[in-house]
Amino acid sequence: MNILFRDSHDTNTTRLIARIVAQDSLPADLPRAVKEGAESSRFSGKAGQLFEGFYEADGAVVRLALAGAGKADAADRSAALEKAGAALSAKYLTSGETALALDAAASGLSAEETASVLLGARLRGWRWDEYRTKLRDEQKKSLAEIVVVGAPSGTDTAWADSEAVAKGVELTRELVSEPPNIIYPESFVARCRERYEGTGLTVRVLDEAEMASLGMGALLGVSQGSVREGQLLVVEWKGGGNEAPTVFVGKGVTFDTGGISLKPPAGMEDMKWDMGGAGAVAGAMLAIAGRKAKANIVGVCGLVENMPDGNAQRPGDIVTTMSGQTVEVINTDAEGRLVLCDALTWVQQEFSPKTVVDFATLTGAMIISLGNEHGGVFANDDALAEKLLSAGKASGDKLWRFPLSPEYDKLIDSPIADMKNVGPRGAGSITAAQFLQRYIEDGVAWAHCDIAGMVWADKPGATWDKGATGYGTRLIDSFVRDSVEG
Repeated sequence: MNILFRDSHDTNTTRLIARIVAQDSLPADLPRAVKEGAESSRFSGKAGQLFEGFYEADGAVVRLALAGAGKADAADRSAALEKAGAALSAKYLTSGETALALDAAASGLSAEETASVLLGARLRGWRWDEYRTKLRDEQKKSLAEIVVVGAPSGTDTAWADSEAVAKGVELTRELVSEPPNIIYPESFVARCRERYEGTGLTVRVLDEAEMASLGMGALLGVSQGSVREGQLLVVEWKGGGNEAPTVFVGKGVTFDTGGISLKPPAGMEDMKWDMGGAGAVAGAMLAIAGRKAKANIVGVCGLVENMPDGNAQRPGDIVTTMSGQTVEVINTDAEGRLVLCDALTWVQQEFSPKTVVDFATLTGAMIISLGNEHGGVFANDDALAEKLLSAGKASGDKLWRFPLSPEYDKLIDSPIADMKNVGPRGAGSITAAQFLQRYIEDGVAWAHCDIAGMVWADKPGATWDKGATGYGTRLIDSFVRDSVEG
């Protein structure tokens, strides 16, 4: 969706006008028909509430939309403004209207507030129609641009920052939405290279031969059943001088059959989004580069496909990780932690970071615990956990903290190896996090975000349609913005 800025509105080219309205503050200067219509429809300006009316001006019929932005003094004002913008996109995306004029001046919006409205509209207006060839006209996207009228000084700068974030979220959604015959480890890398061109990001890739020479037996064990080669994608942004980088690691299982421990057929098609953690890291790196963040950030994506080939890893196999620790593979469907443990070891040896955060659609147990409302966060450092929780609130990508303790850790001890890749049925998300913690070196602040219930939605949300949500991208960007740059 294109965003344009103009000083005045031209009803000959854009007949749909939108105004943002604070709760219980219906503007006095509204045309009578619109004002009385809004009042009789119980429009109060709650966040995301929408009313439209028509009136005549200069011989032309104008379509006026009022979008509610909640209380003007609310603590979550930015999120409410995003909901207002998103409501406009949701309403008019397939309406037949090709352009919408946002009257920023009449809405009394500041530059940052205008950017929030536009961000919500841009995010909610994203839809992946790449493979839909028989849409009826009324189903096709028509809204292609928003023209901002009377924007206050500085709006273009504020929007440039928000647009960078929007592009990052859109990349994440695209990667997560693509089918597994299109996005697999090598094509994931190729798609990222294409989007990163000209951004200042540095990209390098470790192939299976390089990973084998490094001893990444756990990651390669997952990959060995697939004809698709595994990849370790490494993306660097250097905007913070000589400071040690903050590292984000994403689980990128581009399709997860469960391997020999095969998943049930029903719903297996959803496992194209088991690379949602890697997708979040890839999108966040684009956002961070797009707004020229003053920080050194590294994004690493462990990319594999988990297939039940005759060469696939078996339950009972023992693999040796890059760290030298050995793992008894009890369940080949607990593969994400095997990918992450080698990636975590490699980034610590390669970059000597002080902070590492991983993102993964790791356990179904997390969905049982939190549903689709929060991702889970585990951390060995209280300050890091608090910063991530705060970033989750600020970005809307909410997190809830879970415990780590020796009592849980002993549940993954193996009688014939250093550890098992799964524990008992209880506390499944916690034992998965305990497994990863065994690969974190002393002195490194580490957090694990299990986002299994968040990367895909069966119904529309505030700023996304059904499907890929883009969860994690804004969380990472917000954390970098407030805790690394700040």
